[in-house]
Amino acid sequence: MSDTAHTPEHAPEAAPSATPDAAPSIEQQLAELQAKHAEVADAYLRAKAEAENVRRRAEDEISKARKFAVESFAESLLPVRDSLEAALATQAAKPDTPVETVLEGVQATLRQLASALERNKVLEINPAQGARFDPNLHQAISMVPADQEANTVVGVLQKGYSIADRILRPALVTVAAPK
Repeated sequence: MSDTAHTPEHAPEAAPSATPDAAPSIEQQLAELQAKHAEVADAYLRAKAEAENVRRRAEDEISKARKFAVESFAESLLPVRDSLEAALATQAAKPDTPVETVLEGVQATLRQLASALERNKVLEINPAQGARFDPNLHQAISMVPADQEANTVVGVLQKGYSIADRILRPALVTVAAPK
C-alpha cells in the first residue's frame, strides 16, 4: 500500500460540522418527517377511500346486472303471453271456434315462443334417432332392445335445453341396449 492513500488530499471529506447554521436540528428533522408522514397518511387514506368507492360501484353494477338480466328475456316472452291470453279470450267469447283455428293459434304461439327462446340463446337439445348418447346432454331413462348400435338414442321423451353452453335441462331419452 502506498502512503499517499492516507494523505489528507485523498482522505474522504469529513462530515460537515454540526453547526446550527449548516445542519437542520433534530426538531426540524422531526417536523419534516412528521409533515412527510402526514402527507403519506393522507395519500393512503385517499387511495383507500377511492378503492372502497370502486368496490362499492362494482357491487352496485353487479347487483343491477343480476336484477335486470332477465329483462330482455321477459320482454321477448310478453308477446307469447299476449297470444295465449287472446286465444283464451277468443275461446271464451266464441266457444264454438273450430278446433283447427285453435290449433293454428297454438302453433303460431309455439313459433313465437321458439323464436323468443332462440333470440335469448336458449337452444333446444333434441337428438335424432341413432345419435350417440352423450351423458353431458342427455339423460337416459331406459335402455331398450333396438335394431341399432348400442348406446345410441332410440327416442326422445322430452327435449332438453341449454343456454350459453350450459345445460338447463338434459334431453330425456331411451337408449339402445347392447345386443
